[in-house]
Amino acid sequence: MTIPLQTASAIVPAMTSLAAVESAPPYPLIGPEDPPVFTVINADAPRPVLLLADHASNALPQALNNLGLGPEPLGRHIAYDIGIAWMARRLSDLLGVPAILHGYSRLLIDPNRPLDDPTSICMISDGQVVPGNRSVGPEAAAERADAVFHPYHAAVEGLLGRMSGGDQVPAVVSLHSFTPSLKGFPRPWHVGVLWAEDDRIPVPLMDNLARDPGLCVGDNQPYSGKQRYGYSIETHALPQGRPNALIEVRQDLIDTPAKAEAWAARLAGALAPVLDASALYQRW
Repeated sequence: MTIPLQTASAIVPAMTSLAAVESAPPYPLIGPEDPPVFTVINADAPRPVLLLADHASNALPQALNNLGLGPEPLGRHIAYDIGIAWMARRLSDLLGVPAILHGYSRLLIDPNRPLDDPTSICMISDGQVVPGNRSVGPEAAAERADAVFHPYHAAVEGLLGRMSGGDQVPAVVSLHSFTPSLKGFPRPWHVGVLWAEDDRIPVPLMDNLARDPGLCVGDNQPYSGKQRYGYSIETHALPQGRPNALIEVRQDLIDTPAKAEAWAARLAGALAPVLDASALYQRW
């Protein structure tokens, strides 16, 4: 089941009625013609694993006139994780687990950064000036957070709360994509697995992926989860002792639906045996 949600104002901690939120009024920034703030895929899937796609979309509210940007910058990595929405949807189906996809560009406000982080609302991203972000004061920043940041994270925690029970804790797998090169230097990894102390998902996942000799698998590459994991995992997994991993796939490998779905199948084959272990769902 796929449930598009416009706002989380009606979400309660237990997340008892996702569908009820569909009729809730939008925040002022989000108009009736704008896309939903987030979308939940396979909400009723029984396996206690949640896939996150923080940067699934490059959409912006119509009221902000694309932040003064044209189609070219909005089609780049600065706006969203290319290919990740296609991959997340297919992986959700293949694994039989819920997924939640954020509905707006990270240029509006980044759901994977703390609100006090300087990169939460970027005035310049990868050399691109973002005109609509040059004079965002505290009130406008708070409006953006109320519209698309807080509802998304309330929904994430609500879904995870629904999967918890007794001694069981759910797993969190965050999905991202990365550019083939950075500042002129090529990145050789096809896929990277980011993690901190909890190795229950990352290590066996990397072992399974490495069985393909043609794959270059990055252990905490192209970024290190030991240094900076991102707001979503740091908020919804680490404090609660939930098993977790952040998977980064190189964008040129998933930049069409067919390629993204092929990578979803590859990841499903490597992840499924890890997620099948009943002992996984214990507090770290």
